[in-house]
Amino acid sequence: MTSRVTPRRTVLFAAAALTTGCGSDDGGDGGTSTSAPATPSAPAATPSADATPSAGAAPLATTAEIPVGGGTVFAKEKVVVTQPTAGEFKAFSAICTHQGCTVNKVADGTINCPCHGSKFRVADGSVAAGPASRPLPAEQIIVSEDTITLA
Repeated sequence: MTSRVTPRRTVLFAAAALTTGCGSDDGGDGGTSTSAPATPSAPAATPSADATPSAGAAPLATTAEIPVGGGTVFAKEKVVVTQPTAGEFKAFSAICTHQGCTVNKVADGTINCPCHGSKFRVADGSVAAGPASRPLPAEQIIVSEDTITLA
């Protein structure tokens, strides 16, 4: 009987595969918010006449569908679009930086993760409440007239 040692790389790969993600793609309720904290730090997407969406890109929403001080989660696209102040649109990854769950709603000025309670500010994606310790990464959107499209 011969003993066989499993390479460290194989063990690490298997461990990573077992711990990746904890969310689902069911999308949640895509709730909205009516208040937002100040101090945005991520660049805002502003309406632009020369910006054009990627070829074949379907619009996410109209500007009227994103509430001022709140936002909407697009679970299928894994993005959340917010409007911290009137006419200022931002987009962030909808994947929580804590353990990879998909955030499911925007309420009271925060983007909320249902798995462990992390909350992120609608203005800049920064952490408002843990256990997440890193902000949501910014995503690129194009706001053209009244249409919002992923860049």
